[in-house]
Amino acid sequence: MKLISTTALSKKYQQKTNEMFMKLMGMGLLVKNGNTWELTDEGKKQGGEYKESKQYGRYIVWPENLAVDEQKVSEKVRLITATPIGKEFGLSAVKVNHILSEIGWISKGVKGWVLSEQGKRQGGVQDEDKKSGIPYVRWPEKILQSKILRETIEQFQGAKEEKGQKSLSNAEIDFRKKFEAKHRTTDGHFVRSKAEMLIDNWLYMAEIVHAYERKLPVEENLYSDFYIPSGKVYIEYWGYENDAKYQDRKKKKIDLYKKYKFNLIELTDKDVQNLDDVLPRLLLKYGVRAY
Repeated sequence: MKLISTTALSKKYQQKTNEMFMKLMGMGLLVKNGNTWELTDEGKKQGGEYKESKQYGRYIVWPENLAVDEQKVSEKVRLITATPIGKEFGLSAVKVNHILSEIGWISKGVKGWVLSEQGKRQGGVQDEDKKSGIPYVRWPEKILQSKILRETIEQFQGAKEEKGQKSLSNAEIDFRKKFEAKHRTTDGHFVRSKAEMLIDNWLYMAEIVHAYERKLPVEENLYSDFYIPSGKVYIEYWGYENDAKYQDRKKKKIDLYKKYKFNLIELTDKDVQNLDDVLPRLLLKYGVRAY
């Protein structure tokens, strides 16, 4: 029997690939583990197999005649829009979409909202209004329980800072104690070094909206030095090259940035001395214009 990829299966049923993955999950044939899809026992019984490709790595194939049970899908997976998400948290749909954009799950199109790669990993499905053609995104109902989304909304609504501090690792707490945020920037942020102060001041004078120590939208407790929402880009300043604990922390952070494929700009002391030359060029790679 011929085996075909999920992409080929979606074309057969005239479905979008990501939506097909959601339907197969609804049928109990797949589960999502982090950023990857895995076969369930039922999926294997239905003929699903793993294949290896030098270009794409491991992927899943299915019998060409696999029947997609629409009724079973509708019973198990319900896709919702920003409106019911907003009702859950007491927010408007417009505000929900802006929050989803801020954490990088969607982006603003010429009209409507467009699903990002990060959003696809959360199970988002791109759709469009049948009358106007304006794009929007639907989400699996389980997104209402997403720790990432709930934490972001709590921060937006002004949840107590102590709640976030309790979740920090001992290493992160030690780092914050050792390098206190005592340098005041032009825009009022308190940062942990003179170099960070210069970076913050540069962003402010370039009129680039930015956040300091923004928690990344991941399960791990990872905080960026700076975050620029317009380009979904993070900036890390690496100092303290002779500090072993700092270097260990640096390695763990870089590994997580790579794992989630976030846009990252890394700055050293040499870069900080030439911000006017370095930052405009690096930011432009992510669509952020400095001047």
